[in-house]
Formats: sequence, C-alpha cells, structure tokens
Amino acid sequence: MNEIQAWLASLLVLSGALISLLGAIGVLRLPDSYSRMHAASKAGVLGAVLLLGAVALATSGELALEAFLGLLILLASAPLAAHAIARAAHRAGIRPTLGRLGDELEQRNRGGE
Repeated sequence: MNEIQAWLASLLVLSGALISLLGAIGVLRLPDSYSRMHAASKAGVLGAVLLLGAVALATSGELALEAFLGLLILLASAPLAAHAIARAAHRAGIRPTLGRLGDELEQRNRGGE
C-alpha cells in the first residue's frame, strides 16, 4: 500500500467514525422515535459505507470483494428495516412529533380529508 492509499484510508475511517458519532448523537437528542430511527439508519449506513471503503482501500483490494458484499447487504437491508419498524410503530399507535404539515399517512388512511 502506498502513502496516498494510507492517507485516503485514514481519511475514510475518520469520516466514517465522525458520521457514525453524529448519528449516535442524533439518536440521543432527537425528539421522537421516528426521527431517531432516521438518524440511526441514515448516518449509520453512511458511516459503515465509509468504513467498508476504508477496509477495501487499506487492504489493497484483498478484502474488497468482502467489503463490497457487506456494503450491498447493508444498503439493501437498512432502509427496509427502518421502514418496517416505522410502519409497525405507526400501526401500534406511536405518533410522531408533528410539524406544520401534520401526519400525511394518517390523512391517507382516513381517506384524504
């Protein structure tokens, strides 16, 4: 591994760790379960993508296939899981903190009032 690859891999690790930390802070600080789940899923996936890219780069391509497969699984499963959990929470009666626009899903379920 040359020096440029090492610096780039280090930058990717630091970026992934920082974004994951911001997602964890969002989980602690955001007001309701829906926005917390959004922070965890989006920031967690982006942080993991950067870390997997760093692994592929730092190993000079030896683990690139494994990192790519992990990336595909993560990108396929994280949004689906977050959506399923949010939908189950909404059906269980956990209501989001509403802004000016209200709850569009509830309006659709009632018939678009």
